[in-house]
Amino acid sequence: MIYPKIALAQSIIEIFKAKGLTEIIISPGSRNAPLTIGFASNPNFNCYSIADERCAAFFALGMAQQLKTPTVLVCTSGSALLNYYPAFAEAFYSQIPLIVISADRPQNKIDIGDGQTIRQENVYANHSLFNANLVEEASEENDVKINQAIHTAILQKGPVHINVPFEEPLYETVSEISVTPKIFPFESNLESNTKLDFSALIQSWNTSSRKMILVGVNNPDEISQKVIDFWAKDPSVLVLTEVTSNLHHEKFINHIDVLINPFDEEDFKELQPDILITFGGMIVSKRIKAFLRKYKPQQHWHIDTLRAYDTFGSLSHPIKMNPNVFFESFLSQTQNKESDYFNKISNIFESRKVNAQKYLSKIAYSDLKVYEKVLKALPENAQLQISNSAAIRYAQLISFNNSITVFCNRGTSGIDGSTSTAIGAATTSDNPTILLTGDISFLYDSNALWNAYIPQNFKIILVNNSGGGIFRILPGHQENAVFNTYFETSHQLTAKHLAEMYQMKYCLVQNEFELEQSLNDFFEENDKPSILEISTPTLENDLVLKRFFKELA
Repeated sequence: MIYPKIALAQSIIEIFKAKGLTEIIISPGSRNAPLTIGFASNPNFNCYSIADERCAAFFALGMAQQLKTPTVLVCTSGSALLNYYPAFAEAFYSQIPLIVISADRPQNKIDIGDGQTIRQENVYANHSLFNANLVEEASEENDVKINQAIHTAILQKGPVHINVPFEEPLYETVSEISVTPKIFPFESNLESNTKLDFSALIQSWNTSSRKMILVGVNNPDEISQKVIDFWAKDPSVLVLTEVTSNLHHEKFINHIDVLINPFDEEDFKELQPDILITFGGMIVSKRIKAFLRKYKPQQHWHIDTLRAYDTFGSLSHPIKMNPNVFFESFLSQTQNKESDYFNKISNIFESRKVNAQKYLSKIAYSDLKVYEKVLKALPENAQLQISNSAAIRYAQLISFNNSITVFCNRGTSGIDGSTSTAIGAATTSDNPTILLTGDISFLYDSNALWNAYIPQNFKIILVNNSGGGIFRILPGHQENAVFNTYFETSHQLTAKHLAEMYQMKYCLVQNEFELEQSLNDFFEENDKPSILEISTPTLENDLVLKRFFKELA
């Protein structure tokens, strides 16, 4: 086998092999050559070469999102690792394990005017769970830091940084390894409330007639059917889910904004919970956040093994446990409380759904009509990746098949890496992956298609309204040159030539009839990655959406 001659590179590769980390995404460069040679020459690793570092990092994020284990990014020195930062921050806030290994110049070459050199140590300090700044010679101290970085990424579910100085020559190889690095066992030092005294919580639960469970980003099958059924049978429990929660029951409120957008003050007082219980990642709905910040619950319990954000300014009980473990243990000790809380809110929601469907059945061709048609046509058991901004918000309004799993980068809620993330996720999924995206997000991340690993059944549905249409529904919209240029970013670009360049199938539709004719064939043909671009009318979209919320009541 071929090994890099540099002993420090050998140590890194051997430790990663021992820890069973197999997915290595390499951004081509020179300073990282010892690592590239070592990883790519070792059959224990699956290596991917992606030139654009920002795309590479989101690709790695998508893989880790699905695998639930760290993926490894390797880059050269200089600005390369700065381009990993958007995905690094997303991994931090979305609790996705990611390991960045950046090659660096030796310490005596920093800030003397040497090329491709920046201050790399601790560059991710604000969002890194652990920073391993190695020294040039292989040593036990280095081994300790490498082990600790890996353990931290796995146990704390987030990004870590290993900075590695290499001196030239960089490309020399040997056939025998010269080091025996230290491999340390996992030692979890994470605190847990598994021995929590539930008595006070049980008392609060049993005496409360208004208990709201609000679920953010959540992986499929995280909550058992037993727990789901328990919630659904309690008349004092109201469960609000988002499309990213991957939680389903006919009694759950699965379109939060459809429910509360028309509410007045009296309605909000009826909805206000005594106890709010949250788990999962970030919440999409601005309306539910605004409501809970104004109409605060008496208690807010957040259940997570790692963090508890005080999103609503009322956090009273941060519970460090796996949510399913907590509920299975906790609910067996509680009793249902007689209440009209669920029935009252559920009846309103059922009425809203009827009004929503009436409106959807009569609206003209627009973004809202397109999202309805597309979401209802999705094939069963698909993985749906959704970009941020308008796409995820429209998806919150429409019901579609419960067998579809949904993912979105809600940690930082950026539009920057949605396509790259979806492609990374698609490489690890047995089910077909579909990306639902807007035009600005797609164009921003178009280098994601510069990728040799896109599965043949990967599909992109691109809703092109010729600009950042979401800004038209936000306060401050004015039809003038400043708004159109600097907020909406008006354009006349399409994906046609990008599809040709990257040899993807491409279809453009411009009205409802063409959309209906194209959808079935689009989902059935799986011999080549494909893009369905849907052009919508810029000036009508916001009017249709605003009218939708008015019609709900």
